[in-house]
Amino acid sequence: MDTYYNLEDLAKFGTIGEKAPELAEKFFSYYNAVFEEGALTAREKSLIALAVAHTVQCPYCIDAYTNDCLNKGVTEEQMTEAVHVAAAIRGGASLVHGVQMKNIVKKLEF
Repeated sequence: MDTYYNLEDLAKFGTIGEKAPELAEKFFSYYNAVFEEGALTAREKSLIALAVAHTVQCPYCIDAYTNDCLNKGVTEEQMTEAVHVAAAIRGGASLVHGVQMKNIVKKLEF
């Protein structure tokens, strides 16, 4: 079955800079620096990336960071919990914006 997202495209990500090599080099330099060990371990960063990938709903990132997490010893239970954290934050952010709706309703009441 054809899908909008093709698994093979993930491997092509590095070609994104073919027509803008300077910008791609800056992006990949930054991207690689972000995932280096620092105050957070590379394992922790990978788990964060997996959770964020779910909030932005990027199938390529979900694929890449699921594999990266597994390679770094993250368990399926830990990944699932991280996805639930992401879902809770995303859901809470949607709900808290309901305060804006309530403010407008209150403002427009006669």
